[in-house]
Amino acid sequence: MHTVSGGEVAGILVAVFWAILVSFLAVALARLAQTLRATTKLVADVTDQAVPLLSDASSAVRSAQTQIDRVDAIASDVQEVTSNASALSTTVASTFGGPLVKVAAFGYGVRRALGGRKEDVPAGPAKEPRRTVIVGRTIPASRRTKRKKD
Repeated sequence: MHTVSGGEVAGILVAVFWAILVSFLAVALARLAQTLRATTKLVADVTDQAVPLLSDASSAVRSAQTQIDRVDAIASDVQEVTSNASALSTTVASTFGGPLVKVAAFGYGVRRALGGRKEDVPAGPAKEPRRTVIVGRTIPASRRTKRKKD
């Protein structure tokens, strides 16, 4: 019979340990390969779905840019119309404003002059007494006639 020495027992233990270690590494590598396959499939699926989404997003951005360009054109047209209206308003005010104020003042003066002559004629019972405005104060016709008599 052959006796097993301590070195042979140690060699058998090392061999068994290496066998177990290689088995664990083989299982780990198999699981890693399976995980890598699943990850590759997931990335392929995401890529298949992302390409149409990116295409849609690109067309949406192009459409938005077109709309923004249209709004910019409209805004510039509105700004031009506003400046033209302002210039027209200034021109009309300077052209007609002065003479119009003068005509209104002349008409007011004519009415005042004609109104002063009509005060001498007695007013009918249906008419209310006229009032004269002096520096923001209203003097009733009854007080005004008293002052004229005094």
